[in-house]
Amino acid sequence: MNIQSLTTAYWCVIVAGVLPYLTTFVAKAGSYGPRDNQAPREWSTRQSGWRSRLMAAAANGFETLPMFMAAVIIAHQLGYSQSTLDLYAMAYVALRVVYVAIYGAGAATVRSLVWGLAMLANAAIFFIGK
Repeated sequence: MNIQSLTTAYWCVIVAGVLPYLTTFVAKAGSYGPRDNQAPREWSTRQSGWRSRLMAAAANGFETLPMFMAAVIIAHQLGYSQSTLDLYAMAYVALRVVYVAIYGAGAATVRSLVWGLAMLANAAIFFIGK
């Protein structure tokens, strides 16, 4: 596969896959030292506030990723409408970015609403049709 054959939806899978790592990087920036690498999960449990919330957002990103990847792959295999697939995939990724920001800010109710919208966009991919 070459880069030119990647659809927008496939690029969204790549972005969604990288987002939890970026979220973890931001959570650790300025607080995570070489000694913490000896037991990184212990470091995570000692965090509070926005760092703890970003670590939870990253974990949630990894948890939701398999369904999104499956939806995009299945939609491609079934020949679903590419423009609709791209639209839902972009919506999912955009909502996940917003989700991370809101989670970091500590707005729990809005965070849950955005999570639900992202999951709806994800689930909708399965029902696009041709």
